[in-house]
Amino acid sequence: MATIQRFEDIEAWAAARKLTQAVYMATSKNSFSRDFPLRDQIRRAAISTMANIAEGFGRGGNREFIQFLAHAKASAVEVQSHLYVALDAGYIDEDSFKQLYEHVEKTASLIAGLARYLSSSNLKGTKFKPQTQNAKRGTEKNDIT
Repeated sequence: MATIQRFEDIEAWAAARKLTQAVYMATSKNSFSRDFPLRDQIRRAAISTMANIAEGFGRGGNREFIQFLAHAKASAVEVQSHLYVALDAGYIDEDSFKQLYEHVEKTASLIAGLARYLSSSNLKGTKFKPQTQNAKRGTEKNDIT
């Protein structure tokens, strides 16, 4: 795996971002947009998926990162559960449901894969690396490998 220096470089984060965009599109239509509790909750779950990946990366330690990845995956599964409510309420059709559900599955799979990689890695994260003069001044980039 290449060195990741920014959370934006993480494939799982990019997938979560696209998922969030898709959720926002779906929840902006018709009756879905007026069911404020469901609309807001599914949006928050999608946002939480990508935010937890970024926050975990920002912690600088792989152990903490893995914990945040678990939270991100759980938020993705929450999106799936809310999709059933939207389908049952008639806010989305079967095709939209399947497309969004599969997008969540792909995102969750990428998150799980990253967590497995970090779990099997001997690397502990940037906060465990010896600091250089630049790092002490705050100019060194944060990477996970």
